[in-house]
Amino acid sequence: MGLVENDSGAYVGYTLFTPMSYNKTYLIDNEGQMVHSWAAQTKPGLSAYLLESGLLLRTQLDSGPYLRGGGAGGRVELVDWDGNVTWSYTYSSPTVRQHHDVTALPNGNILMLAWETKTRAEAIAAGRNPQTLYQPFIIDHIIEVDPRTDSVVWRWHSWDHLVQDFDPTKANYGVVRDHPELIDVNGGMSGTYDWTHANTITYNAELDQVMVSLRYFCEIWIIDHSMTTEEARGHAGGRYGRGGDLLYRWGNPEAYKRGTGLDRKLFQQHDVQWVDAGLPGAGRILVFNNGNARPQGESSSVDELVTPVDTLGFYLLGPDSACWSYRLPAELMSDHISGCQRFENGNTIACAGPFGTFLEVTPESRPVWKYINPVTSSGPLEQGQFIPPLANAVFRVRRYGHDYPGLAGRTLTPQGPIERYPQSVREAAGNGSRPGRLTAEPRVLVRRTRLAFSLSQTERVRLAVYDRLGSRVALLVDRVLPAGAHASTWDAAVCARGTYFCRLEYGSDQEATALVVVR
Repeated sequence: MGLVENDSGAYVGYTLFTPMSYNKTYLIDNEGQMVHSWAAQTKPGLSAYLLESGLLLRTQLDSGPYLRGGGAGGRVELVDWDGNVTWSYTYSSPTVRQHHDVTALPNGNILMLAWETKTRAEAIAAGRNPQTLYQPFIIDHIIEVDPRTDSVVWRWHSWDHLVQDFDPTKANYGVVRDHPELIDVNGGMSGTYDWTHANTITYNAELDQVMVSLRYFCEIWIIDHSMTTEEARGHAGGRYGRGGDLLYRWGNPEAYKRGTGLDRKLFQQHDVQWVDAGLPGAGRILVFNNGNARPQGESSSVDELVTPVDTLGFYLLGPDSACWSYRLPAELMSDHISGCQRFENGNTIACAGPFGTFLEVTPESRPVWKYINPVTSSGPLEQGQFIPPLANAVFRVRRYGHDYPGLAGRTLTPQGPIERYPQSVREAAGNGSRPGRLTAEPRVLVRRTRLAFSLSQTERVRLAVYDRLGSRVALLVDRVLPAGAHASTWDAAVCARGTYFCRLEYGSDQEATALVVVR
């Protein structure tokens, strides 16, 4: 657990993640060292982001009994660097609840995914087949909240954009395949009350568009954000003239009856996003494709696609396939949660959520960085301790470069790995004036590294290297040394690639540092 690989080809920055079963968000450097953390009163409502303002935007699991289900949140918070909650907004009642994800807009407002309930009578009146109707019937909507006033300033409801070919007596009866801009009220997966199961929301400021991921439709949708709430209820208005109807959809033509299951491209996907301006692939769409029931065999991938547009800039249906894809190792097939992100150097990180494993790969799919979340519901585990299935799950990760505005002026001193060392060894980082301070140069090595330390007085010293399971692989020093500077070299020629830990014991004190062997 913790850092497994840190190749020189990795994008250097700080990785933010929130263990799903614990009440803390962590920020680590590329060496797996924690540089900051934010505690919370409850478990997460799944997503967390570091904003350019330096505030942490996070969702929290509200304790209310309303609308429970996968991804339930209910409360959204802004938290400063010192852990103070500067804003909190609860959206949870018997009929609505925030869930899964949020995104910040350039004007400071927050877009939130939310559930709302419909009665059986309402669903049947909208043309839903009563034989496939489950209660409660929960559908998705979006609200935009102004944190300065706590007011909802914009709304979009999927319920306002329905079509169906089941009941000709209803007003929304039509030919589903002729209306890809509308949502088939009888579409999606059967056997679930969470009809569409949105799990991601993101925003494109240049286009003024919102994109969402719908797990149970195996689709991504794009809608206009420039319209008013009133226009969002209809089929006209806004920058693109289509009101709240879908501007684009991709992943599953069967959802609007222009294909079969064999035409499906997405398989219960998560974390859809536009690649940011200035990055390789800017403007394209990146998505974590979970791969559930993939016809070629269940496996997860990160897929990149180019959205086709006409001469006026309006979306066309398509493409037929992704323009780039990274297939995760078979043992990391992730049937739920999970995420991805593109970096400035062209690398892409994949979060295999159920396994709490983060993998960064090059455009050629070569792994260059790997980290395994060492935190479960009981807190950080000891290195080498067994991680029960799903115990260290993470919804998604985000990495921020050294020049990210939200990190400007912040103290980012490494505080040691999050995981605990065997025999309760602790990293002494952050106390550089203390005698004994252990350093390694380099910490990422092909064969040799120089380990240096200093003593303020004559001490009995033991310097040893251990593998991730806590087994000793090398004893470098085991004798009395005088005060002053000392050094020793570890030759890792016979050691396999991976993470090791060097422990320095002197007097009654101990220090440790992580080492990564690459080949």
